[in-house]
Amino acid sequence: MHKRRLGKTNFEVSIIGFGGIPIQKVSKEEAIELIMTANKQGINFIDTARGYGKSEELIGYGIEKCGRDKFIIATKSPVRDYEGMKKEIETSLKALRTDFIDLYQLHLVRTEEQYKMVMSENGALRALKEAKSKGLIKEIGITSHDVSILEKAIETGEFATIQFPYSPVERQGEKLFERANKLDIGVIIMKPVAGGAIKNVTLSLRFIIENPNISVVIPGMDKINQVIENSSVGKDVKPLTDEERTVLMKEAEELGSKFCRRCGYCAPCPQGIDIPTQFVLEGYYLRYDLKDWAKERYQKLQHKASDCIECGQCEPKCPYNLPIRQMLKRVSKNLGDD
Repeated sequence: MHKRRLGKTNFEVSIIGFGGIPIQKVSKEEAIELIMTANKQGINFIDTARGYGKSEELIGYGIEKCGRDKFIIATKSPVRDYEGMKKEIETSLKALRTDFIDLYQLHLVRTEEQYKMVMSENGALRALKEAKSKGLIKEIGITSHDVSILEKAIETGEFATIQFPYSPVERQGEKLFERANKLDIGVIIMKPVAGGAIKNVTLSLRFIIENPNISVVIPGMDKINQVIENSSVGKDVKPLTDEERTVLMKEAEELGSKFCRRCGYCAPCPQGIDIPTQFVLEGYYLRYDLKDWAKERYQKLQHKASDCIECGQCEPKCPYNLPIRQMLKRVSKNLGDD
């Protein structure tokens, strides 16, 4: 597995890392097997979060089985205040079954107000810096879906890493990555296949690691074959051919920008609608010639798009500012609510 230096952390990380969102859905035994497979395939960077359900806990079992020294562990919390972050760090340490965490990140800082809060005297950053001085964490990072927030953050000197979405359909971070690299700040890439929307997974990963300003990309994985296939990209690094690039860019163009990345931040819906699932099924209906299959599964959902009462609670939580209520109406029309 090829490795790159994660900026000023000096961590040598596998260019393909392990994204910890989907592992929350598997059993303890399956999680251990996934982490063991990742280790065997040369993956040494694992990213998880307090907000990813049982992800930290399940990854912790895998780390314990393989050995703590085999991995560089990153986690994160959306808590914005000092006292709250202190508690989150302790919770993460226990869940991950470790005495220290290599990289702790401020998670999904979305607005100027949130940024000012975490950076304030009583903000979460202060708790992270104290934890670092005590050896509980080694480095501090920040994640966001907003370029302007990270553009500001990297100039403060407070952060060793940033985490941001990047793929053939989301290229707005390229100037940010270039600047971060010049400042010796590690760049971690999330949403490398646009939340599952990009089907040419291997091509998308290869596209991302072609960028020399990228340190590590973290596709989410919950199946052994995914770990093996994704790892192979980091073992046999080769540029895209003209033909491959054409195929990938055609898919990106067809996807456009107004689509769900399945991050789940819109949840919970007061009406019980699994919002990302509505858009996934619509995607199968529209893009993959699986109309009957998609409609059949849609009709079996307990709560469908037509159950939306347009309360709007979901939209402020969406990091991509998607018009979710309008999109749910489209789903209802396409998939034919009874």
